[in-house]
Order: sequence, then structure tokens, then C-alpha cells
Amino acid sequence: MTAPAEIFDRGYRRYEGDRAGVGQAMRSVAWHTIRSVLGIGRKGRHKVFPAIVALVAFLPSIAFLALTILIGDMLGEALRPPYWELFGLPIVVVVLFATLVAPEALVRDRRDGMFQLYLSTPLTKPTYLIAKFAAVMAVMAIVVAGPVLLLLIGYTIQSLGPDGFGAWLGVVARILLSSVVIVGFLAALSLGASSLTDRRAIASVGVLGALVGVSIVVGICVDAIGLRHELRVLDPLGAPIEMAARIFGEIGPAGESPGRATTPTWLVFAGASAWTTMWMGVLVARYRRLAAV
Repeated sequence: MTAPAEIFDRGYRRYEGDRAGVGQAMRSVAWHTIRSVLGIGRKGRHKVFPAIVALVAFLPSIAFLALTILIGDMLGEALRPPYWELFGLPIVVVVLFATLVAPEALVRDRRDGMFQLYLSTPLTKPTYLIAKFAAVMAVMAIVVAGPVLLLLIGYTIQSLGPDGFGAWLGVVARILLSSVVIVGFLAALSLGASSLTDRRAIASVGVLGALVGVSIVVGICVDAIGLRHELRVLDPLGAPIEMAARIFGEIGPAGESPGRATTPTWLVFAGASAWTTMWMGVLVARYRRLAAV
């Protein structure tokens, strides 16, 4: 025989714990998002793809370091890639991450009703989006900045890095700045496209179409039709990598790389900034219309 139910009337009690404020709420959302995107605390199948993406992204740097260790000085400077090129080598992996993993940051909250729950806390829509954007950028930085920093550290250990501590810090600063530019661009595009639907599969297709589709169209317009090469600044895959090259001062002599040699640097940054601003606008406009309850 089951015990009778009991009702305890404890009355209203005020919360007496620490009130950490909006900053702590944003950090909590960002950390939870990082864990969710990486599959931490979830079933094993959610961890597989992020792990594969990270491994493949680091393979070029590991390969170059292995060659450096094996043959040392025989690997001439001409055979060692510039640091900025390491941003472009795993670009397919980065695109897959932005397509298949990053949309999880927003879509899951709207699908499960967590977005409304978050807004019942000190968080507002802007602070919620800032926390999500920071979390996606932090995770993407693993596959964007990580391989380049690994190569720099490996070359430094092998005495093939920049000459002098000041020069070394300068390279680190350029790597970090290039990473912020690329990661911010891809995060804005990924989250902006993901805000338009509550289904992750559709969001992934949208991100992939925006990245690869537009890149192909720009390539056809410039290479096949013969339109002005300045249109390459609208290439959502090439523009961020081109910005990294400009940050490292790689302009190239006339005739060697026509796009990079003749397109003004300000126009390269303007093109990528326009893409970032557009998708950030889509994201903000979409969430302004979402009901809080």
C-alpha cells in the first residue's frame, strides 16, 4: 500500500544566493553552447564529427612539421608554406564545420524551447546572441587558428621560426588577427543562415549553398565570363583567406597573382565586411521578431 501524499507549505522565500548578473549568464550560455557543439556531455555520436573535423584540420600542419623533423634543413624555405596559406589548406573542413556543426548553437535552442527559457533569466536577445556568437567563434578558432599556431610553435622549436622575439610576437599577432577575421566571417554566415529555420538539416543546406554556391558563381563570372577581377571580393570562401594574406603583407608582384596584385586591400576588406554585416543583420532582424514567450 502506497504512502499518502504529503503537502509541505513552506511559503515564499527570497533567493539569498549570489547574484552574478548578466555577465555570468552570458558566460554560462557560451560555455553550454561550446559543450553542445563539441558533443561534450552528449551521446558519443555527437562527438564523432567535431573530432574528425579537428583532426583533419590539423593534418596539414602535422605533415609539414613531420617533414621538418625528418629532413630538417633540407626542407628549403621555398617548400615551407607561408603561415597565411595554412588558413586556406583545411578550408573544406572549416566549411563542413560551419555547415554541419555551428548551426546546432541556435537551432537546438529554438526547437527545444530553450530560447524562451533563457530570456526568463537576466539575458536579453542581444546578450543571448552575443554569447552564442562568442561560443561559435571560440569553437571555430580551434580548427582555424589552432593548426597555424601549431606550425609556428613547431618551426620555432626547430629554429625555423621568426628571427627574434619581437618578430615572433608579430607573427602571432597576425595569426590571431587573421583568425578573428575568418572566424567572425564564418560565424556570422553560419548563425545568420541558421536563424531562418528551426531544422538543422535545412540550416546546413543554407549555409553550404551560401558558401559554395556563391563562390562558384563568382568564379564563373570572373574566369568564364571575363568580368572584372574585383568581383572576387564577393567570394565568401576566397575573401577571408585573401584578407589573411593581406594581413601578412602578401601582395605579390604584378603578373604573379592578378587578383591579389591589383585589387586594393581596402576593397578586399570591404567585400568580406559586407558579407559579415549582411548576415549579422539577418541574424539580428530574425531574432527581433521572435517572441520571448
